[in-house]
Order: sequence, then C-alpha cells, then structure tokens
Amino acid sequence: MKLSRLLHIIGCKADSAHAKTCRIASIHYDSRDVVSGGLFVAIKGFKFDGHDFIDDAVQKGAAAIVAQHPVAADVPVYPIADTRRALASLADAFFEHPSRGLTLIGITGTNGKTTTAYILESILKQAGFNVGVIGTINYRYNQQAFDNPVTTPESLDLQRILAEMKTAGVSHVVMEVSSHAIDLDRIYRCDLNVAIFTNLSQDHLDFHENLQAYWACKKRLFTEYLVTGGDPETRVAVVNADAHHGRLLIPELSCPCVAVGHALENPVHPAEIDMGLKGISGTVEVPGGTFRFHSELAGRHNLENVLCATGAATALNLSPRSIQTGIESLNTVPGRLERVPGPTDRPIFVDYAHTPDALENVLLALKALKPARLICIFGCGGDRDRTKRPMMGEISGRLSDLTIVTSDNPRTEQPAAIIADILPGVHAAGGLEYRPEDIRNGWQAKGYLVEPDRRQAIQMGINASKAGDIVVIAGKGHETYQIIGDQTLAFSDVEEAAAVIKRPEGR
Repeated sequence: MKLSRLLHIIGCKADSAHAKTCRIASIHYDSRDVVSGGLFVAIKGFKFDGHDFIDDAVQKGAAAIVAQHPVAADVPVYPIADTRRALASLADAFFEHPSRGLTLIGITGTNGKTTTAYILESILKQAGFNVGVIGTINYRYNQQAFDNPVTTPESLDLQRILAEMKTAGVSHVVMEVSSHAIDLDRIYRCDLNVAIFTNLSQDHLDFHENLQAYWACKKRLFTEYLVTGGDPETRVAVVNADAHHGRLLIPELSCPCVAVGHALENPVHPAEIDMGLKGISGTVEVPGGTFRFHSELAGRHNLENVLCATGAATALNLSPRSIQTGIESLNTVPGRLERVPGPTDRPIFVDYAHTPDALENVLLALKALKPARLICIFGCGGDRDRTKRPMMGEISGRLSDLTIVTSDNPRTEQPAAIIADILPGVHAAGGLEYRPEDIRNGWQAKGYLVEPDRRQAIQMGINASKAGDIVVIAGKGHETYQIIGDQTLAFSDVEEAAAVIKRPEGR
C-alpha cells in the first residue's frame, strides 16, 4: 500500500516525493518484528517507549516512521499527535477494514467475559454460523486455536486476526473487550454490532485511577464505540440488569437495548431455576418465546452469563431453539469452575477468580451446593492492584471453612509481601491460625494457614479434604504458567491437583 494513502488516512502530510513513491509492505509497533519496507509506529507501552527503538527499526529496514514527537532518524519521520489511534487506523486500512464484513460482538465487564463468550460461541455454532472468538484464553476459529497474550490484542494484531478470520470464512466474531483495550484504543476502528455488559466490581486499580475511572472506561464501549461504528440498524446493547452498574448504564444508552435479568420487565428473564452440583436448569423467556434448558455450568453468576449470551443471541434474532441447543452443547469452560477429574465424594474445582467479586461469586456458588466443608486455596497476583488483597482475604475467610493463602503470579513482588497484604482480611473474618502439621493431623474448626509454595498449598488443601467436602483452587484458572520474577514457569492448577489425586498419599 502506498505510504501517501496511509498517511492521508491518519491526517499526516503526504505530499512529499518519498510518501508518494514509497510502498509499505507491512506495519509494526514492535521494532523486533520490523522487516524491510515496513512502517514503524512508535507507541508508548507500559514498560517501554517505542520512540526509544526507532533506530533499531530503521536498522531492520523500516521505510518510514510514524512518531508522536519529532525524532532524528535515517528515514522520513511523520509526526502525529496520537500514535495509538494512528496505529489502529493504519491497521484497519492496511487489512481492508475487516470488521465491516463481520458481525462483531464485544463483551466487557469485570467478570464473566470468557464464560459468556464460550456460551455465545456455542449458540452461534448451533445456529449454523462460522464463529471466531478472541479472548483471554486464546483466539480461535475453524478448529484452530492460537495463544493470546492479552485479553484483547493490540490494534495491529487485532485487525490482522479479524482479517484472517474473514478470509477463512468466519461470519461472526465474539470478542472479549478489556478496559485496557478501550483505554489504549486497541479496538479503535472496530465496527461493533452488539456490545454486552456483564458486571463491574473492583479490579485493575493499578491501571485506572479509581473505580469511577474504571467504570467511565467500561461505559465507552457503549457510549462511544457501539454508536459510532457499524450499521446503525444492527447496533444493540445487551446489559445485565441484575448488576448495579448495568442498571446505571441502561438510561445512558442511545441505541436499542436488550436488558437481561431476573426482573419480569427485562425482555430476557429466567424462571423456575434450579441449581446444583450438576449445573443449572430452568426456563428462560425471550421476546421470541420461551425455552427450557440445562447448563453444565454451576452457580448464580453463570446463570447471569447464560442470560447475557441469550440476550446477544436475541439481539441477533436467533431462535429460542438455537439458543437452548447452544447452551446445552457447552459442557465446560477452561478454568471457570472446572472440575478436576477424580473422586466423586469430594469435588475439586479450579477457577480463574482473581477479583473480590469473582471469588465471592464462586464461593457462594459452591456453598449453595451444601458441602460438609469448603476449602479455598488462593493468592493474589504481584504488580497488580494491592487494595483488593485484604478484600479477597476477608471473602475467603468468611465463606470458606479452611483458607490456604498461597502465591499466584508474584511477578516482581516478594510472595511474603503479597501474603502479608491478604492476611488482615483473613484475620478480620475470624478463625484459627493453623500450621501444616495441624492440617495433617485433621482439623475441625474454621481457620486458615499460609503456604507460599502453590504446589504445596494445593497438595495440603486436597489432602485436608474428606468425603463431602469441596475444594476450590482460585486465581489462575486456565493458565499453564506461573510468573516468578522475570521467569515464566510451567504450572497448571488442574495438572497439579490431578497429580495429588493420583498419588496414594493424596487420599
């Protein structure tokens, strides 16, 4: 593509001889990926500033640079006020506006994005569509799955993925949209057809100034992106009206809305719901009729996820039969109350819950199953919002019979320092402080213990269980690694739990 055309799209002067004659073979924001004839866009990241790597990009063959301030380089540099939006616009044009030819559904909220995406993917497939998904666990289409390092990829990667999906015959894309993606313009130039709001609770306050700023960012998916892109006739918001912030969002919408929730006035609402260890059963009323369903997923929070996916399917005019079949075709979601194969007398679950609200939802869902005792093993991630640590400690201490505080992904923080932040909340909930030998000898009263080694903590928790108990390992879910310092080490909660179960001493 001619450089002059690309520069014109982002509002840069494009009348130089260089711009008129130069043809751009590729676009890059990481200097390590630059190839000959590429256009390098310098953006400021969390740890590094792309402007510091312009010389590296030139050495690798960059034909031109787009920067946010004047920089001396051996190739022409084209300045623009906002290189993040410029990158998104350039990527959209370079890949020929892929979102325009797709039905694009964005899902945002603190919790429930991944599960809602899986349910909606299943519904759309049962309705006969070729579906792609971009989310926390991976991005996938046509029976292929690819690693996805962040929930919503950088704009260049996102537009490339959308273009790949479109070329491969995908018609509908379900995309998890993080607050980072909204704030950092990763989804700029994406034409959304449907946007789903699941809920909002404390998270990412290491990035956002406060909860109000976090909420303002989330709202932009509906008040900015949904109403400016795509066909106006197809723009629909789907909002969880059972969530406090969902009820606040609805009056601010300027596009049609499908509200979902327990209240009868919601176009999508449930009835005759029964929840147990085998899942959720009941009836859902939608504008096109009523259907009965059974979902293998457990807990009230997953009922809300089912309703959100149903609302989106309703917005897309899918039949109640397709919705029912799609819900019932999904057996599990990786790392979301995922049951570890093993003993039937003491279920062991792995869940991604790493926020106060998510942890409380999971523990309440499991308590509703009336276990003899509930054992929770969890930690908090390093280099992330510290204020949620005592909150999560209090929740586990209050709702669990035994809390084992351990490490999650400590990153560059000391595990002991993270645990020290968690413990005031655990103490506030009351209970005895146990030592490992106390647990090995059997325990009766409500309490907690500390084991920084996550592998040892999982072994302790499972070995401390008896018939009738439930064990939940929270925080990492589907992840197959643990980040300690600057190292990423192989680690899977599911595999660690399964290994304990298989060992004779694990029983």
